[in-house]
Amino acid sequence: MKRGNKWWRIAAALILFGISFGYVEAAVVVYLRAVYDPIREKLHPDRSAGELFPLITVDQLRKAAPEKSWLLGVEVAREASTMITLASVAWVAAGAGSSWLPAFAITFGTWDLFFYLFLRMLLHWPTSIMTWDILFLVPVPWAAPVLAPSIVAITIVVAGVLALSRRIRMLPAHWVAMTVGGALILLSFTWDYQNLMAGGLPRPFAWSLFGAGELAGVAAFLHAFIARSDS
Repeated sequence: MKRGNKWWRIAAALILFGISFGYVEAAVVVYLRAVYDPIREKLHPDRSAGELFPLITVDQLRKAAPEKSWLLGVEVAREASTMITLASVAWVAAGAGSSWLPAFAITFGTWDLFFYLFLRMLLHWPTSIMTWDILFLVPVPWAAPVLAPSIVAITIVVAGVLALSRRIRMLPAHWVAMTVGGALILLSFTWDYQNLMAGGLPRPFAWSLFGAGELAGVAAFLHAFIARSDS
């Protein structure tokens, strides 16, 4: 992709797609709630309305609603397809070169932020930024307060726009730091997956892991961006 006046048009198109796809994703959740909430109420009658935890285990789903147990596989495939869709749109918009990753970051982050915004409009959920959410099911359940993925989404959208607007020379050390940061964030989302899969309530979120990962990624990106600006 040639930079210049074209980059902001691509960024605007990616943001528009992310907003519209965020609504599609929120609409899917509305339908999923209609399917699974009656099962949750049956299994956990004392659960607050809109509360996602404890999760319905595979065994519970098969016993309570065997005719719907196959939908779990459909949901896992849908999540994987969502990532492929976001990556493909970024690829078409920016090409497969160095601009693909910033384009994907913009699309992914915008989609995630507006997904929560539209859920709030449609279902009045999440009730607060500290409400726990199931982020993904692939390959294991990811869970965190809504604030955590929202911070990541804002970070990658801003970084994506900056990287799309000018060529940034990323050194190996930058990539290592950003990879480590991303791994720490993923670990903060998934470290408790066995407990959640067993039907347990979320344990306190690993904010220290999350914060270390976010700091490492942001610091590496800003160092590369500032070094490019000074050169």
